[in-house]
Amino acid sequence: MRLLCIDHGLKRIGLAVCDPSGLIARELTVIERKSKAEDFERINQIAAEQHVEAIVVGLPHNPQAQPGEHTQADTVRLWTERFSQTTMLTIIFWDEQLTSEDARELSIRQRRKPRDPIDDLAARLILQSYLDALHDGLAEPPPNVK
Repeated sequence: MRLLCIDHGLKRIGLAVCDPSGLIARELTVIERKSKAEDFERINQIAAEQHVEAIVVGLPHNPQAQPGEHTQADTVRLWTERFSQTTMLTIIFWDEQLTSEDARELSIRQRRKPRDPIDDLAARLILQSYLDALHDGLAEPPPNVK
């Protein structure tokens, strides 16, 4: 089971992929946002190159949001809805709570420069969380994926 993970951001999109056995996630790349059409095309190209069978999208969690307030999660859902029209792959939302903080810590351990983007690391952490939940029976596998 080969999965691609997207960490959606306003300036960049972080991508991670897992190994074919679906056990280990690794960071893949960071895409600097251009236009939706160009971003969608690039993600679909990478998905084809990586032979992925489904896509996991990190969904922000904001428990302090007021009813009716537009949140980052709403932005990600809308973006994903538009992206889904460009792909035949199944898309799964997965909670990305605290991944940015964890990614910052991981970037320090990897000795990345302070200004280097961490979006790919966040995508890796989101995907690994999903894979771990799958293996622990706490998440459903994507439909029609081996």
